[in-house]
Amino acid sequence: RPTIDRELLESLPNLKVVGNSGVGVDHLDLKMISNFGVKVTNTPRAVADPTADIGMALMLASARRLLEGCQIAVSPDTKYFAVDWLGVEVTRATLGIIGMGSIGYKVAQRARAFDMRILYHNRNRRRKEEEEAVGAHYCEKMEDLLQQSDFVMLVVNLTPETHKLIGKKELGLMKPTATLINISRGAVVDQDALVEALQNKVIRAAALDVTYPEPLPRDHPLLKLNNVIITPHIGTATVQALRMMAEEAIANILAVLNGQPIPSEVL
Repeated sequence: RPTIDRELLESLPNLKVVGNSGVGVDHLDLKMISNFGVKVTNTPRAVADPTADIGMALMLASARRLLEGCQIAVSPDTKYFAVDWLGVEVTRATLGIIGMGSIGYKVAQRARAFDMRILYHNRNRRRKEEEEAVGAHYCEKMEDLLQQSDFVMLVVNLTPETHKLIGKKELGLMKPTATLINISRGAVVDQDALVEALQNKVIRAAALDVTYPEPLPRDHPLLKLNNVIITPHIGTATVQALRMMAEEAIANILAVLNGQPIPSEVL
């Protein structure tokens, strides 16, 4: 994965386009690249479905304590299954989606099938027809969403505004029975505050496909908690998504080189 820095750009005077595979471009200095007259593209269409799927998978796995359950079922020490070993239900629970772009909206479509009450917070409110299609209710203040949700799912891009968007204050607003799910970027969450909240039962659990850094240092406290699920940034790690991302990236690059309209330019 090349680092797109000033030195590289100066060494490539004929460069026309940086084709990013994936939707997040927080690793690119867009302003600097643009100053060199180079366009940046990404692949939003390829990533929406698989990332929404991983969000649902993490929510279900955390709610039903799937990892712990698997460990109990396969452990050589297990003599019987406890009758008081309980998870919580996703069906009819309240899901708060922070970031209602294409991925957030796909999450809402899936959550509707679970009869979930769907709240969302976004920079811009979705059209009324789009809200009604998934039964989503807009929360202008993120605080309102945090206070009401059983599951809070983060689906935002990492920007200076969203860096540590969820910190001690925000976690404190959540229900003690609530779960935080992050499928965006690790730095959207203040991890020290999250560790504290999980240790002190400020929230019930967390399910993270992303951390900061990746992977976490092997002695990181998040790795020692039993109310956390962490997966290795696999939101788009499917055979189909990888192929679609390559095709989408190539289509963008060819459009730039041939002077045609660019399907997914990052501005």
